[in-house]
Amino acid sequence: MFWKKALVYPSVVLGAAAAGVFATAAAASAHGYVSAPPSRQALCATKAVSDCGAIQFEPQSVEGVKGLKSCDGGLPQFKVLSDNSRAWPARNVGTSLDFTWVFTARHRTSNWEYFIGNTRVGVVDGGNAQPEAVVTHKVNLGGFRGRQTILAVWNIGDTPMAFYSCVDVNIGGTGGGSTPTNPAPTSTGTKPPTTAPTGGSSTAPVPAPPPGGQQPGAQPNGGWAPGTAYKVGDVVTFDGKKFKCRQAHTSIRSWEPSIFTLALWLPV
Repeated sequence: MFWKKALVYPSVVLGAAAAGVFATAAAASAHGYVSAPPSRQALCATKAVSDCGAIQFEPQSVEGVKGLKSCDGGLPQFKVLSDNSRAWPARNVGTSLDFTWVFTARHRTSNWEYFIGNTRVGVVDGGNAQPEAVVTHKVNLGGFRGRQTILAVWNIGDTPMAFYSCVDVNIGGTGGGSTPTNPAPTSTGTKPPTTAPTGGSSTAPVPAPPPGGQQPGAQPNGGWAPGTAYKVGDVVTFDGKKFKCRQAHTSIRSWEPSIFTLALWLPV
């Protein structure tokens, strides 16, 4: 059984019921991943890439010992994430890029690191503090061009573990598509500043809808469905109850309104 995500802003306090679910889920791997630009596990979770196996149900669970340089965190059940033959879609980006992490368990944080190959292009100090539920970092990719795989690492402050996400990009590309080119990097980047998300803004990726799923915007005020673009104020029905959207996002399975609702949905 795979556990569902929790997104919680610091201004929202989980009630006793939600806290109980957290305690029950403690044994499950539910922690955090890069949602935008969509990491490989985010692409799997949204069905933009198919046949991913277990990772599609728990994109937040790529946890391994610190110091790895692998997309799968050394976990054989997630080895698909390190399979470069799958031609992962690459987002066309400029020379700086915002990375948004979504945390379902907000561990104390040593830092976040970003790598292209063996070159660390960015580091953000976590201060050994508990992060927000959604955190965005701006990373300078200057000096790199073409198709690159960026390894994003969340280093936990009070354990020897880290969480890994790989993001495929085409630096200097145009439009919204991908590219098959793969030139070598030419120089290192610089330490990025950090930015905090603003209330009500969209922090989730806008992926292609899953095969056979709802097109974005297809059911903004009907029954909840994955692959749908919801805006603030939309009301949906799920499991016989109504919920109002409090943050714009594109839905994926495991973000259903009835589980850990307080970040994306509010009961009506």
